Amino acid sequence: MSNKIILKADDLDGYFTEEDIADLKKLDAMFKETMKSFDPVNKDKIIEGYDKMGHEMHLICKKHPQIKVYSFETDMQAQAEASRVIAKLRDERTDHQEFMYYSQRAYEMLFRMAYINQKTDNKGHIIVKTPVTYPVQNYAVHKIPDIDHKIHNAVMCVMLRGALLPSMIVSKEIEEYSSDSYLTPFALFKISRNDTKNESDMEYIMDLDKSFFKLEELDGKDLIFADPMNATGGSLITVVKYLQEQGIKPKSIAFFNTISTLKGSIRITRALPNLTCYTLWMDPVMNEKAYIMPGLGDAGDRLNGCDAKQHPRNIIQLLADYGHNISSLYRSQMFEIERTVLG
Repeated sequence: MSNKIILKADDLDGYFTEEDIADLKKLDAMFKETMKSFDPVNKDKIIEGYDKMGHEMHLICKKHPQIKVYSFETDMQAQAEASRVIAKLRDERTDHQEFMYYSQRAYEMLFRMAYINQKTDNKGHIIVKTPVTYPVQNYAVHKIPDIDHKIHNAVMCVMLRGALLPSMIVSKEIEEYSSDSYLTPFALFKISRNDTKNESDMEYIMDLDKSFFKLEELDGKDLIFADPMNATGGSLITVVKYLQEQGIKPKSIAFFNTISTLKGSIRITRALPNLTCYTLWMDPVMNEKAYIMPGLGDAGDRLNGCDAKQHPRNIIQLLADYGHNISSLYRSQMFEIERTVLG
């Protein structure tokens, strides 16, 4: 008998306020109006429509301090960088290796937004031994932000499978910025969406038999989730609500997305008051199948390749398929994940 937790779309109802619903309806109407300019294509009207939607989403997000959008929170230079990264991730011509590269850039930018504040953070020092030994061994000293107090209580919570590499990237950033190379513990949750359903009757399924975590290692921790896409927010809510039902009380929850919908961002911050949502880019709506529009396709497939339906890969096979470059760069993270899975 399978051991699965199922959350239905109906369970997500009730998180929105009347003002939230009105804001979402307004944005949906703006998107539908802009869609009229796609057939036939009117580039000027499309640009005008997206500019208006971006401005409206910015205004709406100001009402929600737990939603941090990189393109809304940073200066023009940083916004331009984010826009270029997202454009490359969206592009159907971007191949697998490029997609991994730009995903890494995206999460490095998100990490800096969430954890690095150059104006207020105290400074720490890194002393590095260089290969130069003549006439004596040489060392270099570099100042870095001291953010140990922000990251030393963190646990990476991975919602397989598209979230695997983004989680490893964030964990690597934590290791690099900590004074003692802190390696985050990992908790792995096998959570999926029933893609045969529409948004109105969507189901989210968590398979406990194929998940790997210890409840006692999650209580009182700063839980970090990194998922390329946040559409409805249902997968995250399913995992966290399950943990709360088991008596787990996270100190905080951070959710990192390359792209998020406004609806999904509002929903998770309403459902989970101690959560902050960090997203590189916000998209306006979902279609009836709960796919982000304009989106970037299936991020999990573009990061990991497609599984054969009869032979889905397990977590160890996924790690192996990343290849030498990834396994070398994220060696500590891969060992920690293997330890978590294999015990």
